[in-house]
Amino acid sequence: MRFRPRSALLSVLCLLLTGVTAAAAVAKPQIWRVGNGVEPEDLDPQAVSGVGEQKVIMGLFEGLLTEDPHDLHPVPGVAEAWEVSADGLVYTFHLRANARWSDGTPLTAADFVASYQRMLTPKFAAEYSYLLWFVVGAEEFNAGRLTDFTQTGFKAVDARTLQVTLNHPTPYLLKIIASHIAWDVVPTRVIAKFGPLDRKQTGWTRAGNLVGNGPFVLKEWLPNQKIVLARNPNYWDAATVKLDGIEFYPTEDIATEERMFRTGQLDKTNELPVAKIDTYRKDYPDALHIEPWLGLYFYRCNVTRPPLTDKRVRQALALAIDRESLIKNVVRGDEQPAYAVSYPGTAGYTPTARLTGDLAKARQLLADAGYPGGRGCPAIELLYNTSQNHRAVAEAIQAMWRKNLGVEVSLVNQEWRVYLDTQHKTHDFQLERSGWIADYLDPHVFLEIWTTGNGNNDTLWSNAAYDRLGQSALAAKDDTERYALYQQMDAILVDECPVIPIYYYTRVYAMSPKVKGYWPTLLDNHPYKYIWLEN
Repeated sequence: MRFRPRSALLSVLCLLLTGVTAAAAVAKPQIWRVGNGVEPEDLDPQAVSGVGEQKVIMGLFEGLLTEDPHDLHPVPGVAEAWEVSADGLVYTFHLRANARWSDGTPLTAADFVASYQRMLTPKFAAEYSYLLWFVVGAEEFNAGRLTDFTQTGFKAVDARTLQVTLNHPTPYLLKIIASHIAWDVVPTRVIAKFGPLDRKQTGWTRAGNLVGNGPFVLKEWLPNQKIVLARNPNYWDAATVKLDGIEFYPTEDIATEERMFRTGQLDKTNELPVAKIDTYRKDYPDALHIEPWLGLYFYRCNVTRPPLTDKRVRQALALAIDRESLIKNVVRGDEQPAYAVSYPGTAGYTPTARLTGDLAKARQLLADAGYPGGRGCPAIELLYNTSQNHRAVAEAIQAMWRKNLGVEVSLVNQEWRVYLDTQHKTHDFQLERSGWIADYLDPHVFLEIWTTGNGNNDTLWSNAAYDRLGQSALAAKDDTERYALYQQMDAILVDECPVIPIYYYTRVYAMSPKVKGYWPTLLDNHPYKYIWLEN
């Protein structure tokens, strides 16, 4: 009789120990470690333009809508439902009753209105303010022609109802709201504690200061080391979030990033050194990912700097690039050569205009501009942001221009933040390495940025006919009419060459097979609340 209780006791102890072991396994933190490419300039959704910044911000903030993780179609975010008027001009968004800021404060429609007012304030000079210009009065307020924000199309009907009135029907508006951080809400009441609302980089985005409304909160920011996010317990959909945290590492040195992945310090790289792609194809095929990416790799011309003031010089440089050789021998990630600006097949649109001509035409154009064989051509400097891959491309194109045109181009690299200042603020460059990743799934995204006054048109190029076509496209009655206008805009870009298209991106990176809930998407957006790690 004594034996049976002892046996039972041992059984209970075993069960308890097993339970503790299982609990420990379950309790193991799910921390996703990611190479981010760059040290973010800031984490203010309204003040940044780079992909590296946006990747972190996507975990900290959420807008009215968010994206389906498989194909990125718009799904409810802070807004649980919405209606669109019959004429397509009035959007009414109904906010969730449990929508809160990370500090527990209720999130209201007035927060969205205040956010959009800050985004459009002229002095703030948000580069993506044009993504709100579809709204009545938004462009006028942004330009300073309208000073009363209550006269715009943003209206808080009540605490949980936001109404947005447009200038004209915009069938892709919901895609923009879901995909781009420009439509996110920011905590203006918190921002105001650190300085004027119309000033950038006031310190409100640092750890301990930042208040967001996304699935994660900012736990730690060690400049040039890592950014650490932790679960946000006040997020409306906290039950869906599987990761306990995300660690973003600045990895401009992609050779170091690749070593960090091989040694288990990273679960995903931002990219791979081009020299390593074939090795991964052979030795690590389960980790190698090469996926379509809705983006253009190009060189931006400052059309105010000689000799790039002459479009014949720009055309000659564009025609003298052997894109097929560059893709095969240098970048090696299954990219496609680009002979136009718009990405072929975007929402059913493919540009018909394209760069055409051989080396003989390129040389003739250069001679017609007054530089036969490159003789007498002023010095040209090509700026790129620090990266082994960007340097490899630049060196290959530099050699092509020297051999094919007799034009000498010097290369200069700058760290990310300095590069952004040069591009956006001082425009102190002649040629600049650039990339444009679509903000939403519509061809308009590749054409709108070259209009006069656009916050991302850093070429300083302006064309009245192009601007008129852009305005007409916004008012087009259907996609057939709209796409016909886009064809004319693409033709102007090919003729004027303010930008030199080089190739259409693919996303090339390494990722551990244990990462789940991460699906290939054309925008390379991946809602973090669906991602988890297999133990």
